[in-house]
Amino acid sequence: MSGLSREVTLTIAASPEKVWDLVSDVTRIGEFSPETFEARWTHGATGPAVGARFKGHVKRNGVGPTYWSPCTVTKCVEYEVFEFAVGLDGSAWTNWGYLLEPDGDGTRVTEYFRLEPKWFLRGYWMAMGRLRGRTNERGMRTTLERMKRVLES
Repeated sequence: MSGLSREVTLTIAASPEKVWDLVSDVTRIGEFSPETFEARWTHGATGPAVGARFKGHVKRNGVGPTYWSPCTVTKCVEYEVFEFAVGLDGSAWTNWGYLLEPDGDGTRVTEYFRLEPKWFLRGYWMAMGRLRGRTNERGMRTTLERMKRVLES
């Protein structure tokens, strides 16, 4: 991944189908994420598909005020990749996703985020990137470890 992105990978002892069902169900993210404590499908969407929209209720770093972030599914290949853009139509700031790869009897899951290459985001990343990158990596690891516990129980 580039300087404007980060990723965390964990192997989970569950099939890609079971992992897919969990990572692509945005309504369950509040069980796992340390920052996004709920999400709901919007604009008539009821499940994962390219173009489906949802909104996530976020508390940055788990503290401070909460806000809703509009999201749009940008990649959706069953049992392989689920990705969404955060931001309004045509002005996404970040992309978040999950890559799934069969690994023996389990699944290698990579959660990642990528900032869009906009000039003001590059400035933000130069100033805050190291700190924000570490925070996001911790959050992704926490999310994947919590998913692992549910899927392996």
